[in-house]
Amino acid sequence: MLWYPSLLRQTRSGREFSDLSLPTLITPLQAKDFDVSPLIARAVAAESGNQQDHEDDNASNASNFEEDALDEPSAAADPLDCVDETRPPSSPHDSWEDINDTIPSSCHHKRRRSRSASFSEVVASAEPPHAGPHRQRPAKLHRLTKKHASATQRRKSKRQKIKQASSHVPAASTIHKHVQPAIPLDTGLDTSTLPSAHGAYSAKLKGPAEERHGSKVRCSLANLLGLGFRLVEWDGITPQPLVDSQGRVIAVLAGQPRKDSYRDAVACAYRAICDACSEAQFPPSMRQHRRGLFAAINVGLSYGKGQTKPCWLHNKEYASVVDRLLANEDIGRLAGFADAAFTIWAPLLYAHYRQCNAKLREELPDLRRPFAHSVFFCSAFNFGPNVWTFKHRDVLNLAFGWCAVQALGHFDPKKGGHLVFWDLKLVVKFLAGALILLPSATIAHSNVPVQDGEERASFTQFSAGGIFRYVDNGCWTVDQLAEQDPEEYHRLMALKATRWEKGLDLFSTVDELLLSE
Repeated sequence: MLWYPSLLRQTRSGREFSDLSLPTLITPLQAKDFDVSPLIARAVAAESGNQQDHEDDNASNASNFEEDALDEPSAAADPLDCVDETRPPSSPHDSWEDINDTIPSSCHHKRRRSRSASFSEVVASAEPPHAGPHRQRPAKLHRLTKKHASATQRRKSKRQKIKQASSHVPAASTIHKHVQPAIPLDTGLDTSTLPSAHGAYSAKLKGPAEERHGSKVRCSLANLLGLGFRLVEWDGITPQPLVDSQGRVIAVLAGQPRKDSYRDAVACAYRAICDACSEAQFPPSMRQHRRGLFAAINVGLSYGKGQTKPCWLHNKEYASVVDRLLANEDIGRLAGFADAAFTIWAPLLYAHYRQCNAKLREELPDLRRPFAHSVFFCSAFNFGPNVWTFKHRDVLNLAFGWCAVQALGHFDPKKGGHLVFWDLKLVVKFLAGALILLPSATIAHSNVPVQDGEERASFTQFSAGGIFRYVDNGCWTVDQLAEQDPEEYHRLMALKATRWEKGLDLFSTVDELLLSE
């Protein structure tokens, strides 16, 4: 024995204990060559090993620890060795920290020591942190990462298929988050007076002379305010619905996500559009048209001008440029956000679009939309460097349908880039990255030009009303329907008189949106 207890003492309960004070421990030591300090150092290292996450800086000491290990010289267990590789984490957002937090207690690389353990037992079981030649962390991490990535990719593909099949379905919490705090902007507009064509599959011009006059005028912000327009100082983020005289949401300043990653996507999408513009080298003839003085490419499904069925627009020499834009993940993210905002603010109208999509896919399964996760049939890339539009109506779009407009570029939104709602007498500050949904066929709109030296482009999504007519006709043209099914033809012709009102009924009030939670 190298030490012995001092005189016994008693507690109040009568139990005896000994005092292992330091003088009592050290005094009886008689061996001249015996040094207790290494034993104490090893015991301290063993007890503090759980708090260390590095190799011992003294290589010679580490080798001595290995040589002096007694009955159980095994290395510290690696946490990754305790993870079941055949069962990867259930969430794609799981991190290695999450995995380590769930390691069973039997896999801990240090055992808990009993308070009654003797000094010699502590010394005998001491081992350096992370010691041992059998550590496999790098290889195991590689194998698990590969397995984890494969499982994550499978889950991602599954989610994409579900999204394409069932579209965005907002949760009640999402609706409440965006709709409940939104402050409606009352426009006082009698929506029934908007210029819808008979049948409501398209709109009409209020007067050719008026449209021609207004379509060639460049209006500054000061000009519009002088004409009595109301300026809406929108922050470009917080949603704000525009309601008509009956409280229906007829358009919405949908905003944009607050995430830094979304702002990065907006910037990358704009760079991709700029690169495509440089590659395309558009001729001057493409930079002068009814909507403005900038090059634009429409991509997606078209129907009209004698077509017997909807078909994909042919972009000729610009097809490769368009394909790259459609494949761009950042542009796809913008398209997906517009689709999600659409289903939040106009769920009945959105369902009408989905129903039309489903019927068209049954009849023409080879057709596709520009973006599988967006309900719109067509998209437009409006190339800079200075995109602003004349006053116009997109009369071939569905009369009561919505168009998604997203601004891009680098400009001062206080001085230019505003979206003008002519029928509402509103001028809305329109920041880069922001989204606005509006019935572009029936409400005349335009932009305030940005300042010299600034850059602006835009990305829009829309759906031609003719495609809805084609689907309502049983995927026939009007002439084919009259020939193949005269009874159905007359029934549908009778419905034309009320289709505009039924279309307006697809708009929701704010209260109805909150009830849909």
